[in-house]
Amino acid sequence: MKPEYIVVGGGIVGCALAYGLLKAGHQVTVLDGGDLDHRASRGNFGLVWLSSKGLDAPHYAAWTRRSVKLWKELAEELENVTGHKLSLVQEGGYDFHFCEEELMAKAKQYEHLRKQLNSDHPYEIWDRKRLLQEEPEIGPDVVGAIYGAEDGHVNPLKLLNAYTAAIRKLGANLITGTNVSDISQDKSGTFQVSLEDGRIYSSDKVVLSAGLGAAQLGPKLNFKALVSPQKGQVLITEKLPKKMKRPSGIIRQVDEGGIQIGDSKENAGFDNNDTIETTAAIAERAIAVYPFLEHTRLIRSWGATRIVSPDGLPIYQQSKTHPGAYLVSCHSGITLAAVHSYLLPHWLEQSTNAPDLEVFSEDRF
Repeated sequence: MKPEYIVVGGGIVGCALAYGLLKAGHQVTVLDGGDLDHRASRGNFGLVWLSSKGLDAPHYAAWTRRSVKLWKELAEELENVTGHKLSLVQEGGYDFHFCEEELMAKAKQYEHLRKQLNSDHPYEIWDRKRLLQEEPEIGPDVVGAIYGAEDGHVNPLKLLNAYTAAIRKLGANLITGTNVSDISQDKSGTFQVSLEDGRIYSSDKVVLSAGLGAAQLGPKLNFKALVSPQKGQVLITEKLPKKMKRPSGIIRQVDEGGIQIGDSKENAGFDNNDTIETTAAIAERAIAVYPFLEHTRLIRSWGATRIVSPDGLPIYQQSKTHPGAYLVSCHSGITLAAVHSYLLPHWLEQSTNAPDLEVFSEDRF
């Protein structure tokens, strides 16, 4: 009999884990919060992204690339299981630059990372002439870009919808609109997860993937759970004909046709309201990259909270005092979804082909 799991958190990270565990034959209960909770899964940029990841952390770059390489398989599998199209496109992406010196400095970081990874890390430096061949709408202030051949993007809401449908189809007990108030482990090793409404769920193992909620629940299982909110604001325009060939870390054209603009970073606690100052700043930068945006209607904007650790890297930790309890937390839940579905179940079960994630443990803090 395989151990039964409770996954606390039903966002992209929690659903990705649940999907992998269900495929491996485990019974899984997913406990998810309400619509008013802070949800990175519903407010993110939708990138499946390798560029700029782990420039000073080769182990993170390598882990990210493993996931990027598995993403096509994941998308095809989820589409076959659920019938939901995820609109995944992996045809490369850009890191735009307005200054030649900054472009060259960034390229040196990429080259240093490539050497640390034994020359196995994809990137190309594109000057303005080369960039214009691919993106003729680029503005005059853009001097060039670093091109990442393995970068891409997906519709994050369609991904979350597909994951939810998939885990339900595989037999998950998905409990929504609820809040976990306590987690404990009895003398037999069984976990008791208590909800604010008085219900209690039991399991052999528990995975805490509750995003910012881990800060409150983590210490109950002896995790440090050093996660904090970082606000990002996002804008989206009216739907347009195809104007961009590839996405970047700050601008992408989504599958429905709108242009999504973002990449702001603010330490604002749990305040996820959008502000005119930040909206204006990211709009101005976007117009500098693609001048046609100056005359494009903005139809929606929002703020959302990222989940960040002190060094910005993921946290994968087994409790040292509560065997069978795990903490999984990361900022890049979309990009890492594939390894979370395909590889993390092996780590949770400590199988022979489990990835070595010790470098991502809380001991580094």
